Amino acid sequence: MNRCRLHIWYTGHVQGVGFRYSVRSVAQGYEVSGLVRNLLDGRVELVAEGARDELDAFRRGILDSGLSGLIRNEEVVWERAEGNLRGFVISNE
Repeated sequence: MNRCRLHIWYTGHVQGVGFRYSVRSVAQGYEVSGLVRNLLDGRVELVAEGARDELDAFRRGILDSGLSGLIRNEEVVWERAEGNLRGFVISNE
């Protein structure tokens, strides 16, 4: 399987609006593992691993879930999977 890591930083009105909980809910419909967390600078960071096509679908699913109106920008970086993510969680780190 061709596993990848998708790393996204979202900016916009993405904190204090249930954004992370909505992303976690969307993740349940895909075969991905990862985390989503608030950053001190007001952005939200998403890290997810899975098959490239599944991650692409997950990313579209986030936008199609109604969250796109809260997002001003998304910075997307594709990386090599590290294999250290289990489940999909909201991180408080």
